[in-house]
Amino acid sequence: MNSQSNVITHIAPEGHPIHTLMEEHATLLDFTAKLIDMTDKLKEMDSYESAGEVLSAITGIVDHLKASQSHYLREENVLFSYLEKHGIDGPPRAMWAEHDQIREVDKNLYNLMDNREETAITEFSTKLGSLARTLSELLSSHYYKENNVLFPMAMQALTDDEWQETTRQFAEIGYCCFSPKSALDTAAGGGSERVDDKDDEGLIDLGSGKLSINELKAMLNRLPVEITFVDKDDTFRYFNQVNDAIFIRPTAAIGLKVQQCHPEKSVHIVNKILEDFKSGAKDEVAFWINLQGKYVYIRYFAVRDSEGKYIGCMEVTMDIKDIQKITGEKRLAES
Repeated sequence: MNSQSNVITHIAPEGHPIHTLMEEHATLLDFTAKLIDMTDKLKEMDSYESAGEVLSAITGIVDHLKASQSHYLREENVLFSYLEKHGIDGPPRAMWAEHDQIREVDKNLYNLMDNREETAITEFSTKLGSLARTLSELLSSHYYKENNVLFPMAMQALTDDEWQETTRQFAEIGYCCFSPKSALDTAAGGGSERVDDKDDEGLIDLGSGKLSINELKAMLNRLPVEITFVDKDDTFRYFNQVNDAIFIRPTAAIGLKVQQCHPEKSVHIVNKILEDFKSGAKDEVAFWINLQGKYVYIRYFAVRDSEGKYIGCMEVTMDIKDIQKITGEKRLAES
């Protein structure tokens, strides 16, 4: 074990979520250092043909950087949520804002790689070198703050039960291909098992019929859409657990204000939607985006009781890419 690993293990034992995040920090910094070295070698090449081996190495590094997305998702959706539940919201928000800066540099780097043959190799290598150094400096500064401020803060704040639940939710979100073996072993073993609530033998009267808790949960989780519910006080209260979810929604976020579940740059949009729903100015807001090969349709609905009083907001999300391809008719008998 090297000196860096000794420092990490001193803060948190192997297999602990903080140990995993810090090991990933060290690996990602190593990747950016190698990327800088490779771009320096690339500057010595006079054509893309002669740079084949160097470009192959650079592509491998960039692929690993792309795989790092789950690192940030685990922090934002689980660790930050628990910190905010303990009243620690300033540092997580600052770190989330820096995650967005990292993503922007990553995006520019990926775009440059994808369109490299549109520019001369000298221009490409110069731009790539600049982005690599910008990313390295950004990650170095960001990881220092997390390792030395945020993570020790989390170690003090979270309970043993919360760390156990964090481990389980980290495994649900998934790890990077370069995550430490201790984390991958935990995920492969199923992590910490979650104990489900006992099924209520009584039935819930829904007005148009009665269902057991078990039936209702199973139905909601089987829907071909993702549903979340935020109550009248803007508290995130529920999400259904569908397979292959488009957006990650960990149970750690339940009980937080919905504003705490979004990056700072989009909170004003969330507030405007909720204000319009509460005032009655609007009952529905929709938008759609291209995301990782999916065409995602997102709709927000004001939820009102039988007297028209606002009781919350429901978000419904689905991939409509395949739906857009539907033409003609398909009868039930043809299924």
